[in-house]
This record gives sequence, structure tokens and C-alpha cells, in this order.
Amino acid sequence: MSSCPDCCHSNGTTNLKVNFLPLAGNLIWPQDSPKPIILYTPNDAVSLTIAESSAEFGRLSSNEIREAIESRPYIPELCISDTKASVLALQITLFPNKGFCISFVTHHAVLDGKTTAMFIKAWVYICKHQELEKNDQPPLLPDELIPSFDRSVIKDVAGIETAHLNYWSVMNELVLKSDRRSLKVLPNMGESGPSDLVRATFGLSREDIQFLRKKVQSQFDSILKEEQNHSKQMHLSTFVLTCAYTLASMMKAIGDGCKKVYFLFTVDLRSRSLDPPIPNNYFGNCIAGQHVAAEARIFMEENGVAMIAERFSEIIKGMEIRGLFEGAKERLAELASLGPGTHCLGVAGSTRFDFYRSDFGWGEPKKVEISSIDRTSSISLLESRDGITGGVEIGLALKRHEMETFASLFVNGLKDH
Repeated sequence: MSSCPDCCHSNGTTNLKVNFLPLAGNLIWPQDSPKPIILYTPNDAVSLTIAESSAEFGRLSSNEIREAIESRPYIPELCISDTKASVLALQITLFPNKGFCISFVTHHAVLDGKTTAMFIKAWVYICKHQELEKNDQPPLLPDELIPSFDRSVIKDVAGIETAHLNYWSVMNELVLKSDRRSLKVLPNMGESGPSDLVRATFGLSREDIQFLRKKVQSQFDSILKEEQNHSKQMHLSTFVLTCAYTLASMMKAIGDGCKKVYFLFTVDLRSRSLDPPIPNNYFGNCIAGQHVAAEARIFMEENGVAMIAERFSEIIKGMEIRGLFEGAKERLAELASLGPGTHCLGVAGSTRFDFYRSDFGWGEPKKVEISSIDRTSSISLLESRDGITGGVEIGLALKRHEMETFASLFVNGLKDH
């Protein structure tokens, strides 16, 4: 474990800081500015905590059901107040004779998951190549890992930025009871989640996905036959199938069919045909929000997976026809109006981030975990850790009895193949 601090080698981190300078700065909202800005001064730095734990490494890195609070000591604290917010905090926790954990927290107002993944990949690249080259000169990052800060590529003709700023201000007043310009995150994003939650990780192999695709298509064909509609086509991507199957199992486990389910997901705009195009290495938040809404009872029906997959499919195909920003302002207004009778869920992570390929020089991670899901009512999606293309790893947090029911439903639903 003596080599662990090498990931913070001064030359390497200096090179990393130069390329990702905003991460060392702070988010502020000057009175004369219509929106928050990132302020960096020469003495600014990223907070790094070094800790040691006597916890059982094997338990923490397993997929088994365990208390959600067990993960929280390994997460650094992001310094946030009404007027100033850190962008990034890091923590390295050692498990003597077992392993270590590298964790990070980011302020989502500054960067999205794609930018976070790019930062981690750049850090990995510098660590690994500095070790291989055995010299004091930090390696130069490849072009795809050098962030682009060119904001001129963003054309907000619909005024979506203003709508989001207004939403932020309104939620500050309604939820935080604070100043409209407060930089604090909402309570469900920053505070500890309920203490009675457990978390677990489940997997879908490439074969599982193919099984679900055939099953959902068969159920959908039966629905179309009853409706005498033979022209409709489904968009059954891995993302659609994973979300539909997971949500159906969750709603059955929770068991409240009277509520409405509102599931939020985002679309990366870097991968879309926009004019001008947005580069893959664009630094910041470059996503568009979408949602699937339905009564919980629909998820619980025998063909619930197919019915929810159809809703996902319609939204994704609609984006291609109507554009990514159609109805964006209306969706924000709808989100702000959701009441306590709604299961508001979301998705964190992506199978495209490749976090499991993050080899700092000591091998790939044994476990990658998105810790925020026990506070944000989200499920997490990552690529399969076994490296097999097409597999998905799903993390979620529920009450113990709900998780045990979910586990049974999730596993048994895949036994037919």
C-alpha cells in the first residue's frame, strides 16, 4: 500500500490541475451576475482527505445487500455554503493489508458525469504513464482527455438556461427556505439519506439483455395485435430494457400501485447532431433532461416491462423527430409541481463512462459505487465489471424488505432462458 500516494505525485497532479483548473476553483454568484460563475485564484486547491478504515474490504466491495450508511465514511465532504461552493473533493481510504478506496464528490452545477469520467481518465492516464516512463516529467494528455472550455458551441435559442436558473431560485425558496441565489444543493442531494435503507448491486449480462429484448418484443407484438396496429416499432436499447426491467421490479417490490412514477433521465448532447457540434471533450454540464411518467400499477402488470419500455421508446424516438429541447421548459415546470404522492426517481451514471477500466497502475477496481443513490432516489448504471461487452451493473437503495423482494423478482424474472 506504500505506492498509494503516488496517485497524488506533485508533477502529475500539477499537470492535471493545469488542464482541469476549474475543479480547483469555487462556484460563486456575484450580485451583478445573472448566473453563477466559477472563480479560481492562485491559492485554490482541491480538498484531499487521507483516511484509514478497519472495515471489511471484501464486504464493502461485494454486490450483497448491506446497510447504505456503511459507505458514507468513505465519501469526502464538499464545502458548500449559500455564497460559495467547492467544485470537487477527494478522499483516499486505506484498508490495511486489503486495499484502498478512491472517492470523489462533485458539484453537479459545474460538471456532469461525462466530464467527471474524463477527469478520472486523465488522472489514470497520468499515473499509469508516469509509472511506465519512469521519469519526473509528467506525460502529456491525449487530445480526447484535454477538456474544451469553448462555450460558443452552445446555442441556447430557446432560453433554457434562464428557465433552469429560475427553477433553481424557486426551489431555493420553497425547499431550502433560503436566498434565491443560494449555492447549496437540495436536501435530498446533500444530506444523509434515511438510515433504514440498504443497498445492493445487480447485474444483467449480454445474454440477459437479449432475453429481455425478445421477451419485451413478443409482449409488445401481442399488444399491437390486440390493437390491430402492426406498424409501430420499438426502440429496445440496453438502456431502455435495463431501466424498464429494473423499474418494474422496484415498483412491484415497493407495492404502492396508487402513486404516480416520475422517472428522470438525461441525454448527453455531445453525442448528438447539433449545429454547431459539441466536442466529446466539452467541459461542463452538457445534458438534456427527459422523463417517463406512468401510474405505478402499470409497472406491476404482467406485461409491465413492455409497457414501460414502450414509453421510453416513444420519448427517445420523439427526440429524434421533434428535437432534444422540445418541451424542456414545460418539463421543468412539471418537475417543480410534483407532490408527495409521486415516486420521483432518476438514473445516475452510464455504461459509457468505463469507470471499471480505471487502472491507476495497481489493476482495475474491484467495485465502483455511486454512493448518492441512497439520497437521490436514483438507480445507478455502470458497465459490467467483468469486462464483457454489453453487460450492465445496476445499483439501488431500498428498505430491507423491499430490497429482498426486489432481489427475488429481479433474479426470477431472468430464469426462463
